[in-house]
Amino acid sequence: MLGNGQRLDGGAMFGNAPKAMWETWIPPDDENRIPLACRCLVVRDSGRTILLEAGIGAFFAPALRQRYGVVEPHHVLLESLAAIGIAPENVDVVVLSHLHFDHAGGVLAAWQDGQPPAVVFPNATFVVGAEAWQRAIQPHPRDRASFIPGLTDLLTDCGRLSLATGDRSEVLGEGFVFHRSSGHTPGLLLTEIAMADGPVLFASDLIPGKAWVHLPITMGYDRYPEMLIDEKATLLTDLLERRGRLFFTHDPEIAMGTIAKDGKGRFHIVDERRELLDLPS
Repeated sequence: MLGNGQRLDGGAMFGNAPKAMWETWIPPDDENRIPLACRCLVVRDSGRTILLEAGIGAFFAPALRQRYGVVEPHHVLLESLAAIGIAPENVDVVVLSHLHFDHAGGVLAAWQDGQPPAVVFPNATFVVGAEAWQRAIQPHPRDRASFIPGLTDLLTDCGRLSLATGDRSEVLGEGFVFHRSSGHTPGLLLTEIAMADGPVLFASDLIPGKAWVHLPITMGYDRYPEMLIDEKATLLTDLLERRGRLFFTHDPEIAMGTIAKDGKGRFHIVDERRELLDLPS
């Protein structure tokens, strides 16, 4: 499920990895920018429609849309949902890994001149990790610009906010487990979905795409890169033993892959999927 795409500086997305390395994975344009998806995952569970993340959306005014590299001016996520018969009012739960604008902006209606921002899913319960919520309320100067002014007020005022404090959510119920990571931002919430042929993990910004499965690769946006590498190693080792798969929110080409290790002990993915239309539960 695609939302609005972005083009961001490749050097920032690959941290201290040399350009000679990362440009072979995702070629940059003349301005050193690489294409990125803002991919979301729809889960049908016991008659409910659950949306994992909402992407960047189209809430930015035109000048800010250009500054942050948002490709499309319209709300691509809503169009993608409509294409499979899901109206905004049909979404029952939205799980937000954190509240950076490129992961939560899609919960807002598209920008209109003179109109205040508004939540676009009128019946959904919004699940956010308690620590990530606190970070959004009191951001550090380093990442203050990553949050949407007023979004926490809108989610509070809608009366359908659920803060997750453990590894389970009463809103989601059985079949969903949360992992937490703080290397990118405090309390990043990673949702694991139980499947008959092995779990699927919504990897969010811990592992935003195929290239970042390699342990040393981090982003310049990460708060604590060394912590993130340790968290990534622990999680990938666990998921490898359980035949786990990763769902990538930012990879421009690959939506999902199965975790594997090569002869040198390096993590990578196999069974790459460019799109997911339906997975057996």
